Amino acid sequence: MFKNESGQIRAGWLVLLAFVALIIVQQLFSLPGTLLLIFAEAPSLINGETGTADIVTALDTHPWIFLLMQGGGSVGGILITYLLWRFINKGTIKQLGFRGSLKDLWFGLFLGAISITVIFIVLLATGNVTLVNPLSSPQFSVYTISFLILFILVGFSEEMFFRGYVMSTMASRGNKKWVVYVASALIFSIAHGLNPNVSILGLINIAVVGILFAYMFYATNSLWLPIGYHIMWNYFQGNVFGFAVSGTAPNGIYSVETVAGRDWLTGGAFGLEGGLMATVLILVGFVATRVYCKLRDYDQEKSL
Repeated sequence: MFKNESGQIRAGWLVLLAFVALIIVQQLFSLPGTLLLIFAEAPSLINGETGTADIVTALDTHPWIFLLMQGGGSVGGILITYLLWRFINKGTIKQLGFRGSLKDLWFGLFLGAISITVIFIVLLATGNVTLVNPLSSPQFSVYTISFLILFILVGFSEEMFFRGYVMSTMASRGNKKWVVYVASALIFSIAHGLNPNVSILGLINIAVVGILFAYMFYATNSLWLPIGYHIMWNYFQGNVFGFAVSGTAPNGIYSVETVAGRDWLTGGAFGLEGGLMATVLILVGFVATRVYCKLRDYDQEKSL
Protein backbone atom coordinates (compact mmCIF):
# COMPACT_ATOMS: atom_id res chain seq x y z
CA MET A 1 0.00 0.00 0.00
CA PHE A 2 2.71 2.44 1.00
CA LYS A 3 5.56 1.07 -1.14
CA ASN A 4 5.88 -0.01 -4.77
CA GLU A 5 7.44 -3.17 -6.15
CA SER A 6 10.91 -1.61 -5.83
CA GLY A 7 10.44 -0.91 -2.14
CA GLN A 8 10.07 2.84 -2.69
CA ILE A 9 7.42 4.93 -0.97
CA ARG A 10 4.69 5.52 -3.54
CA ALA A 11 4.60 8.94 -5.17
CA GLY A 12 1.05 9.62 -3.99
CA TRP A 13 2.03 9.36 -0.33
CA LEU A 14 5.07 11.58 -0.83
CA VAL A 15 2.98 14.21 -2.62
CA LEU A 16 0.24 14.07 0.04
CA LEU A 17 2.81 14.44 2.83
CA ALA A 18 4.43 17.35 1.02
CA PHE A 19 1.10 19.07 0.33
CA VAL A 20 0.04 18.88 3.99
CA ALA A 21 3.47 20.10 5.10
CA LEU A 22 3.27 22.94 2.57
CA ILE A 23 -0.06 24.16 3.95
CA ILE A 24 1.12 24.00 7.57
CA VAL A 25 4.43 25.77 6.93
CA GLN A 26 2.78 28.45 4.79
CA GLN A 27 0.38 29.23 7.64
CA LEU A 28 3.24 29.41 10.13
CA PHE A 29 5.24 31.76 7.93
CA SER A 30 2.14 33.91 7.39
CA LEU A 31 1.58 34.27 11.13
CA PRO A 32 3.78 37.37 11.70
CA GLY A 33 1.80 39.26 9.06
CA THR A 34 -1.48 38.07 10.57
CA LEU A 35 -0.48 39.28 14.02
CA LEU A 36 0.69 42.60 12.60
CA LEU A 37 -2.64 43.04 10.80
CA ILE A 38 -4.53 42.38 14.03
CA PHE A 39 -2.35 44.95 15.80
CA ALA A 40 -2.85 47.52 13.02
CA GLU A 41 -6.61 47.00 12.99
CA ALA A 42 -7.01 46.61 16.76
CA PRO A 43 -8.85 49.93 17.30
CA SER A 44 -11.43 49.09 14.64
CA LEU A 45 -11.81 45.55 15.96
CA ILE A 46 -12.28 46.76 19.53
CA ASN A 47 -14.88 49.32 18.44
CA GLY A 48 -16.66 46.79 16.31
CA GLU A 49 -16.03 48.78 13.15
CA THR A 50 -14.28 45.89 11.36
CA GLY A 51 -16.16 42.63 11.09
CA THR A 52 -15.04 39.32 9.70
CA ALA A 53 -16.29 40.25 6.23
CA ASP A 54 -14.11 43.36 6.31
CA ILE A 55 -10.83 41.63 7.13
CA VAL A 56 -9.96 41.12 3.46
CA THR A 57 -10.71 44.79 2.81
CA ALA A 58 -8.59 45.81 5.78
CA LEU A 59 -5.73 43.66 4.54
CA ASP A 60 -5.95 45.29 1.13
CA THR A 61 -5.24 48.68 2.71
CA HIS A 62 -1.93 47.44 4.14
CA PRO A 63 0.22 46.37 1.17
CA TRP A 64 3.35 45.69 3.18
CA ILE A 65 1.42 43.61 5.71
CA PHE A 66 -0.19 41.78 2.80
CA LEU A 67 3.30 41.13 1.44
CA LEU A 68 4.47 39.93 4.86
CA MET A 69 1.54 37.51 5.08
CA GLN A 70 1.31 36.18 1.54
CA GLY A 71 4.99 36.60 0.74
CA GLY A 72 5.90 34.99 4.04
CA GLY A 73 3.72 32.03 3.15
CA SER A 74 5.48 31.76 -0.22
CA VAL A 75 8.91 31.87 1.44
CA GLY A 76 7.74 29.08 3.71
CA GLY A 77 6.58 27.16 0.66
CA ILE A 78 9.96 27.55 -1.02
CA LEU A 79 11.78 26.42 2.12
CA ILE A 80 9.66 23.34 2.88
CA THR A 81 9.66 22.23 -0.76
CA TYR A 82 13.44 22.34 -0.88
CA LEU A 83 13.84 20.58 2.48
CA LEU A 84 11.43 17.79 1.52
CA TRP A 85 13.12 17.36 -1.82
CA ARG A 86 16.61 17.38 -0.30
CA PHE A 87 16.04 15.14 2.72
CA ILE A 88 13.02 12.98 1.82
CA ASN A 89 13.53 12.59 -1.92
CA LYS A 90 17.33 12.84 -1.61
CA GLY A 91 17.48 15.12 -4.66
CA THR A 92 19.58 18.14 -5.59
CA ILE A 93 18.37 21.63 -6.47
CA LYS A 94 19.25 20.94 -10.11
CA GLN A 95 17.18 17.78 -10.09
CA LEU A 96 14.28 19.81 -8.71
CA GLY A 97 14.36 21.89 -11.89
CA PHE A 98 16.83 24.74 -11.45
CA ARG A 99 19.00 23.99 -14.42
CA GLY A 100 19.37 25.11 -18.01
CA SER A 101 19.52 28.58 -19.50
CA LEU A 102 18.17 31.78 -17.97
CA LYS A 103 16.99 32.63 -21.49
CA ASP A 104 14.04 30.39 -20.64
CA LEU A 105 13.20 32.68 -17.73
CA TRP A 106 13.29 35.78 -19.93
CA PHE A 107 11.09 34.15 -22.53
CA GLY A 108 8.66 33.09 -19.81
CA LEU A 109 8.49 36.64 -18.48
CA PHE A 110 7.85 37.95 -21.99
CA LEU A 111 5.23 35.32 -22.83
CA GLY A 112 3.30 35.84 -19.59
CA ALA A 113 3.28 39.62 -20.03
CA ILE A 114 2.31 39.56 -23.72
CA SER A 115 -0.47 37.00 -23.09
CA ILE A 116 -2.22 39.22 -20.56
CA THR A 117 -1.61 42.29 -22.74
CA VAL A 118 -3.29 40.61 -25.72
CA ILE A 119 -6.31 39.66 -23.59
CA PHE A 120 -6.56 43.24 -22.32
CA ILE A 121 -6.34 44.75 -25.81
CA VAL A 122 -9.01 42.40 -27.21
CA LEU A 123 -11.41 43.02 -24.31
CA LEU A 124 -10.83 46.77 -24.52
CA ALA A 125 -11.28 46.89 -28.30
CA THR A 126 -14.51 44.88 -28.12
CA GLY A 127 -15.99 47.03 -25.37
CA ASN A 128 -15.97 44.29 -22.74
CA VAL A 129 -13.80 46.39 -20.43
CA THR A 130 -13.31 50.12 -20.06
CA LEU A 131 -10.33 52.01 -18.69
CA VAL A 132 -10.94 54.22 -15.67
CA ASN A 133 -7.68 56.12 -16.11
CA PRO A 134 -6.26 56.61 -19.64
CA LEU A 135 -3.15 54.78 -20.85
CA SER A 136 -1.28 58.09 -20.71
CA SER A 137 -1.92 58.38 -16.95
CA PRO A 138 -0.67 55.27 -15.14
CA GLN A 139 -1.14 55.41 -11.37
CA PHE A 140 1.97 54.03 -9.70
CA SER A 141 1.79 53.22 -5.99
CA VAL A 142 3.39 51.15 -3.27
CA TYR A 143 1.40 48.20 -4.62
CA THR A 144 3.42 48.40 -7.84
CA ILE A 145 6.53 47.37 -5.90
CA SER A 146 5.11 45.24 -3.09
CA PHE A 147 3.10 43.03 -5.42
CA LEU A 148 6.01 42.60 -7.81
CA ILE A 149 7.98 41.14 -4.91
CA LEU A 150 4.98 39.05 -3.91
CA PHE A 151 4.37 37.58 -7.36
CA ILE A 152 8.06 36.75 -7.77
CA LEU A 153 7.87 34.77 -4.54
CA VAL A 154 4.57 33.15 -5.57
CA GLY A 155 5.98 32.18 -8.96
CA PHE A 156 9.01 30.48 -7.42
CA SER A 157 7.05 28.84 -4.60
CA GLU A 158 4.24 27.39 -6.68
CA GLU A 159 6.42 26.21 -9.56
CA MET A 160 8.93 24.62 -7.20
CA PHE A 161 6.17 22.63 -5.56
CA PHE A 162 3.53 21.88 -8.20
CA ARG A 163 5.94 21.34 -11.08
CA GLY A 164 9.36 20.70 -9.54
CA TYR A 165 8.38 18.55 -6.55
CA VAL A 166 5.10 16.95 -7.61
CA MET A 167 6.08 16.15 -11.20
CA SER A 168 9.62 15.02 -10.44
CA THR A 169 8.42 12.82 -7.57
CA MET A 170 5.78 11.16 -9.73
CA ALA A 171 8.16 10.75 -12.68
CA SER A 172 10.76 9.13 -10.44
CA ARG A 173 8.24 6.41 -9.56
CA GLY A 174 7.64 5.53 -13.21
CA ASN A 175 4.25 7.20 -13.71
CA LYS A 176 3.23 7.82 -17.30
CA LYS A 177 3.75 11.34 -18.58
CA TRP A 178 0.05 12.10 -19.07
CA VAL A 179 -0.62 11.00 -15.47
CA VAL A 180 2.11 13.32 -14.21
CA TYR A 181 0.71 16.22 -16.28
CA VAL A 182 -2.88 15.73 -15.18
CA ALA A 183 -2.16 15.01 -11.52
CA SER A 184 0.04 18.10 -11.07
CA ALA A 185 -2.53 20.30 -12.85
CA LEU A 186 -5.44 18.98 -10.77
CA ILE A 187 -3.56 19.48 -7.49
CA PHE A 188 -2.66 23.00 -8.67
CA SER A 189 -6.33 23.75 -9.39
CA ILE A 190 -7.57 22.24 -6.12
CA ALA A 191 -5.10 24.41 -4.21
CA HIS A 192 -6.88 27.48 -5.64
CA GLY A 193 -10.34 26.14 -4.84
CA LEU A 194 -10.84 28.31 -1.75
CA ASN A 195 -9.83 31.57 -3.44
CA PRO A 196 -12.38 34.42 -3.26
CA ASN A 197 -14.98 34.62 -6.06
CA VAL A 198 -13.87 31.25 -7.43
CA SER A 199 -15.70 29.93 -10.49
CA ILE A 200 -15.89 26.60 -12.31
CA LEU A 201 -14.36 28.04 -15.47
CA GLY A 202 -11.67 29.66 -13.35
CA LEU A 203 -10.67 26.32 -11.81
CA ILE A 204 -10.73 24.69 -15.25
CA ASN A 205 -8.44 27.41 -16.62
CA ILE A 206 -6.09 27.02 -13.67
CA ALA A 207 -5.92 23.30 -14.40
CA VAL A 208 -5.27 24.00 -18.09
CA VAL A 209 -2.53 26.52 -17.32
CA GLY A 210 -1.15 23.92 -14.90
CA ILE A 211 -0.82 21.55 -17.84
CA LEU A 212 0.87 24.35 -19.80
CA PHE A 213 3.35 24.85 -16.96
CA ALA A 214 3.96 21.10 -16.90
CA TYR A 215 4.59 21.12 -20.65
CA MET A 216 7.00 24.05 -20.26
CA PHE A 217 8.84 22.17 -17.52
CA TYR A 218 9.26 19.00 -19.54
CA ALA A 219 9.91 20.74 -22.85
CA THR A 220 12.81 22.80 -21.48
CA ASN A 221 13.85 20.36 -18.73
CA SER A 222 13.82 23.38 -16.42
CA LEU A 223 11.57 25.43 -14.13
CA TRP A 224 12.75 28.76 -15.51
CA LEU A 225 10.16 29.09 -18.29
CA PRO A 226 7.06 28.33 -16.16
CA ILE A 227 8.39 30.51 -13.32
CA GLY A 228 8.80 33.49 -15.65
CA TYR A 229 5.37 33.00 -17.25
CA HIS A 230 3.70 32.57 -13.86
CA ILE A 231 5.22 35.76 -12.43
CA MET A 232 4.26 38.03 -15.31
CA TRP A 233 0.84 36.46 -15.89
CA ASN A 234 -0.08 37.38 -12.31
CA TYR A 235 1.66 40.74 -12.23
CA PHE A 236 0.37 42.11 -15.52
CA GLN A 237 -3.10 40.86 -14.73
CA GLY A 238 -3.39 42.47 -11.31
CA ASN A 239 -0.80 45.23 -11.04
CA VAL A 240 -0.56 46.56 -14.56
CA PHE A 241 -4.05 46.25 -16.03
CA GLY A 242 -6.00 46.12 -12.77
CA PHE A 243 -7.88 42.82 -13.01
CA ALA A 244 -8.42 40.56 -10.03
CA VAL A 245 -5.87 37.73 -9.73
CA SER A 246 -7.52 34.41 -8.87
CA GLY A 247 -10.15 36.31 -6.90
CA THR A 248 -7.83 38.68 -5.03
CA ALA A 249 -8.34 42.44 -5.23
CA PRO A 250 -6.48 44.28 -8.03
CA ASN A 251 -4.15 47.24 -7.48
CA GLY A 252 -3.00 48.08 -10.99
CA ILE A 253 -1.32 51.11 -12.46
CA TYR A 254 -4.48 51.11 -14.57
CA SER A 255 -8.02 50.51 -13.35
CA VAL A 256 -10.64 48.74 -15.43
CA GLU A 257 -14.34 48.11 -15.24
CA THR A 258 -15.75 44.95 -16.78
CA VAL A 259 -19.13 44.87 -18.52
CA ALA A 260 -21.77 43.16 -16.38
CA GLY A 261 -23.14 39.84 -17.55
CA ARG A 262 -20.04 38.76 -19.47
CA ASP A 263 -18.10 37.00 -16.75
CA TRP A 264 -17.79 33.96 -19.04
CA LEU A 265 -15.53 36.09 -21.24
CA THR A 266 -13.84 38.51 -18.83
CA GLY A 267 -13.71 36.34 -15.72
CA GLY A 268 -15.59 38.86 -13.60
CA ALA A 269 -14.59 39.13 -9.95
CA PHE A 270 -12.27 36.11 -10.20
CA GLY A 271 -10.09 37.84 -12.78
CA LEU A 272 -9.13 37.02 -16.35
CA GLU A 273 -8.42 33.42 -15.37
CA GLY A 274 -12.16 32.91 -15.03
CA GLY A 275 -12.94 33.81 -18.66
CA LEU A 276 -12.71 32.20 -22.08
CA MET A 277 -10.22 34.79 -23.33
CA ALA A 278 -7.73 33.37 -20.86
CA THR A 279 -8.48 29.86 -22.13
CA VAL A 280 -7.61 30.92 -25.67
CA LEU A 281 -4.32 32.57 -24.68
CA ILE A 282 -3.32 29.64 -22.49
CA LEU A 283 -3.76 27.37 -25.52
CA VAL A 284 -1.70 29.80 -27.59
CA GLY A 285 0.96 29.38 -24.91
CA PHE A 286 1.39 25.74 -25.91
CA VAL A 287 2.08 26.76 -29.51
CA ALA A 288 4.46 29.54 -28.45
CA THR A 289 6.34 27.15 -26.18
CA ARG A 290 6.68 24.55 -28.93
CA VAL A 291 7.99 27.13 -31.41
CA TYR A 292 10.42 28.50 -28.82
CA CYS A 293 11.73 25.03 -28.00
CA LYS A 294 12.19 24.28 -31.69
CA LEU A 295 14.18 27.50 -32.15
CA ARG A 296 16.24 26.65 -29.08
CA ASP A 297 16.78 23.14 -30.47
CA TYR A 298 15.30 21.40 -27.44
CA ASP A 299 14.30 17.76 -27.82
CA GLN A 300 10.64 18.07 -28.85
CA GLU A 301 9.94 14.36 -28.70
CA LYS A 302 10.82 14.25 -25.03
CA SER A 303 8.10 16.74 -24.17
CA LEU A 304 5.18 15.18 -26.01
